[in-house]
Amino acid sequence: MGHLGGLFFLISCITQHHILGHTLPACHKQLEFRCKDGSCIPSEKLCDRHSDCDDGSDEQHCGHLRCKTDEFSCLSGKRCLPSRLSCNGVDDCGDGSDEDSCPSCAAGLFPCGPSGGCLRERRLCDGRVDCKDGRDEDQELCSWGRTSPQSAPSCEFDCGDGRCILHAWRCDNKADCSDASDEANCEQNECLVNNGGCSHRCVDTGMGFHCECPDHMRLVGNSHCEEVDMCLERDLCDQRCVHTNGTLSCDCLDGYQLTPTSRDCKAKGVDARLLVSTSEGVVEMDLGGAAYSMLPVHVPGSGPVAALVHNNTLYLAQQGHGSIHRVHLSVESQDATLILKVPSPVLGLSLDWIHHLLYWTTLEGDSIHVSWLNGSQQRQLITGLDKPCALTVDPLQGLLFWAQCGSQPKIMRASLDGQDTMTVVTSLLLHPVALTLDLPRRLLYWLDSGMRSISRVTVDGRHRKTVVESNGYLDQPFGLAVFEGFVYWSDQDTHTICRANKHNGDNFQILVTNVTSPGGIAIIQPALQPDSDAVCGNPRKVCTHECVVDLLSVTLTFHCAGMGRNRSQGIPAVSRTVPVSHLSDFGFTGILSLIVLLGVLLVGTVLWWWREEFRPTRNQTVQSFSLKESQDPLIQGPRACLNKETLKLDLDRD
Repeated sequence: MGHLGGLFFLISCITQHHILGHTLPACHKQLEFRCKDGSCIPSEKLCDRHSDCDDGSDEQHCGHLRCKTDEFSCLSGKRCLPSRLSCNGVDDCGDGSDEDSCPSCAAGLFPCGPSGGCLRERRLCDGRVDCKDGRDEDQELCSWGRTSPQSAPSCEFDCGDGRCILHAWRCDNKADCSDASDEANCEQNECLVNNGGCSHRCVDTGMGFHCECPDHMRLVGNSHCEEVDMCLERDLCDQRCVHTNGTLSCDCLDGYQLTPTSRDCKAKGVDARLLVSTSEGVVEMDLGGAAYSMLPVHVPGSGPVAALVHNNTLYLAQQGHGSIHRVHLSVESQDATLILKVPSPVLGLSLDWIHHLLYWTTLEGDSIHVSWLNGSQQRQLITGLDKPCALTVDPLQGLLFWAQCGSQPKIMRASLDGQDTMTVVTSLLLHPVALTLDLPRRLLYWLDSGMRSISRVTVDGRHRKTVVESNGYLDQPFGLAVFEGFVYWSDQDTHTICRANKHNGDNFQILVTNVTSPGGIAIIQPALQPDSDAVCGNPRKVCTHECVVDLLSVTLTFHCAGMGRNRSQGIPAVSRTVPVSHLSDFGFTGILSLIVLLGVLLVGTVLWWWREEFRPTRNQTVQSFSLKESQDPLIQGPRACLNKETLKLDLDRD
C-alpha cells in the first residue's frame, strides 16, 4: 500500500507540474506580471502596497515603490515613469521594459503606446484626444505646436527667443517660451501696457490677466470682442433672419419657399442634382443619395469642379494636372472638351456666372488666374501667394475668396478684379482644401483636412463657428457644397459622399459609399445662380446699363458702359456683356442672328447718313461707329437699345 501511495503522489506532482507549465495562460510581458504561483496580474498592480498575487510575490523586493495611476512601472519594479514615456523610442526604464511590445509604426506615424496602434502625425496636437491615454495632446509634446503659426492667431507676446505666443499663455505657470520669459515679472499689472492687448476690458489678476467683453459682446481669440449676432448665435434660419425684441423670425429669398412645419427654405422649380467627379467619371444623384448613376460622358478624372447652371455645363480640373475641361451635361456620349492647358496642377476652380469668367488657382507662381468661360484671354490676376489651394466666387457682391495652404495657412478675399485684398481667417487653420458660399446668408464655409472639420464665417471674417467636426468621414475630404439646409462633402479616405445640417452638423448622413476617388462637388439648381442684381466687379460699383469686362488691360477691369451709380443709391439691374471671344459658345443660330441684326443696323445707319448728308436745309456731321475698340459685339448708342435687348433675348434663348 505504501508503494501504491508513493506512486499516486508522484503522478499528482507530475500532473500539477504539467498543468502549471503548459496550461496556465502566458502573461503579457509588457502589460502583466507573473506571480510565483504562475498566475498573471496587471503590471500597474505591481508594488502598489496591496497583495494581488495569492502568494504575495507582487509586493516582494519592491522597496515600497508605488507608481501613480498616470505612471508606468518598469519591469524591475524600481522605477516609475510617466505613461507618455512608454513606447517613445527611448529606453527610459533602463531594462527596455518601457519599449517592449510596442507597435511598430512606419515613418510619418505616431505610436499611441502599448496596444494603442499608430496615429497619423497630422492628428498630433490638434486639440482632440486620439490616443486612449491622451499622449498625442501631451503639453510637453505640443509645446512647440502651441507657439506655431498654425495654432497661434497672432503674435501677442514676444518671447526672448524670438517666438510669439498668445497673451493668455503668459503667467499661466507653464513656460511656453524656451527661455521662460513668458513667466517672468508676473507680479506686474499687464493691463497698464497697451491694455494687455485686449480690445475692450483688461482684468489684472494675481498671476497674469484676462480680457473681458461688455454685454452683448463675446470674446474671440482671447483678446478681441465682437458683437453678438443673435441670428447667427442661435443659427435657426436657413436664409433671412429678423431679430426683434428677443424673438427670431425666418424668411426666404426669391426662388425659395418657407416650409411651414420645419421653417426650412426649399428651392422652387426643378429638383436639385448633386454631381461628383470621380476617377471613373461624373456621378449624378439627388440630394438624398438616391437615383445614383454614372453620366454617359467621358471626363479625365476626379478634381475640382464648377457648374454653370443656366446652360447645364460642368467645368472640371483633372487632379494633379494642369488642364481644365468642359462638358455639356445634356449631351450624351461625349468627350470632355479641353479649354485650358497650364504648366502646373490646378488646385481650385470656380466661375462667375454673371460676368462669364472662370477663376482657378495653380502652384505655378503661386497665383490665381482668370479667363473667359471658353478659356480665351487667360491672365494672372493675383500673384505672390503662399500655395493657394482653393477658391470660390460671389459675383453678386463682387467678391473673390481663396485659401492658402503654405507655412501660414489663411483665407483671404478681394474684389473680382483682384483689388482691395483683406484677410478673413488666420487662426486654427491647417489645410483648408475647399471653399464654398452660402449666398443667401453671406457666409463662407471651408473644409479643413488637417483639422478634420467644416467651419463657417461671415464674409468679413466675423462670427466664426465650427459646423461639423471629425466623425470618421473627414479624414481626407476633398469637395464641398452648401444648399438649402445642408452642407455636402466628399471623403477620399472612406470613399463616401456625406451631408449634415449646415448649422450644427446634426442629421449626419452617408449618402453614397464605395465611390472611387471622389473629388469635387457641384449642385445644379437655378436658385443657386440667380440672374439678378449684381455689382460690377467691385462691392462699391453698380451700373445703370451694362458692366463691361476688359481682360486685355494692364489690370483686369470692370467698368460701366453707361452712367455709374454709387451703391448707397440702390442697386439697379445689371446686364452682362458678352465678349466677341464667346460667340463660339452660342452656336450657329446665335451667330447668324447677330450677323442679320448687324446688317440691318448698318443699312439703317447708311440710309440715315445719306438722308441727313444731302438734306439741303441742314448741315450734319457724320456719326461713325467702331466695333474694333470694344469687347462687346453690340454697338453702343441711344438708337441701338431696342435691338440690343432683342439680341440678348436671342442669345439667352440659345
